[in-house]
Amino acid sequence: MGVYGLGLLAQLLFSSRILVQWIRSEKAGEVLSPTSFWTFSLLASFLLMVYGVLRNDLVIIGGQVISYFIYMRNLRFKNVWQELPGWVRWPSILFPMAALLWLIFGDVYSLQYIWKHSHIADSLVIWGGAGQVIFTLRFVYQWYYSEKAQESILPNGFWVISLIGSLMIMSYAVFRLDPVLFIGQIFGVVAYSRNLYIGLRNQKTSQTVTS
Repeated sequence: MGVYGLGLLAQLLFSSRILVQWIRSEKAGEVLSPTSFWTFSLLASFLLMVYGVLRNDLVIIGGQVISYFIYMRNLRFKNVWQELPGWVRWPSILFPMAALLWLIFGDVYSLQYIWKHSHIADSLVIWGGAGQVIFTLRFVYQWYYSEKAQESILPNGFWVISLIGSLMIMSYAVFRLDPVLFIGQIFGVVAYSRNLYIGLRNQKTSQTVTS
């Protein structure tokens, strides 16, 4: 498949999750959080972490670590995680831990190796890293609201943060000459904008009804 093929497969899964979520939200006339959104997210995140290691790109790796566990938490809210067989759950939990240990203590593709062989300018790493931090914080934000509601929801702020982070990552991808990152974000920008529109429209309608 090759490194780019692996990355494109991950981005295809990420795009598929948002496409399904978008279509279902359009049909329902409100922003939904379907189970497929989180299952696709978990698998895609796994693949993208591997891609990031093979590309010697700490920005990509770091962007996936936190959100990976939030995907699991949302699957618990959906009562899906508990129903998955052990051979799926345990490798999913152990993988990021094993990857972290490898990055710290490994030889090839370790943290030290990636930093040494990375040809990305420090300023670009900072910019791309900031974009990934913002992009990842959307799931921390989503997690906070879901914990309060005790159900998996996608609030309007999630889409605002998604747009800001996505545009920053797109610019990083241009300078990095990374077609995988760029292609993955183009579709996302459209879907995030549309979901934000639907969410704001419903919020306005709810405020009108209550007043």
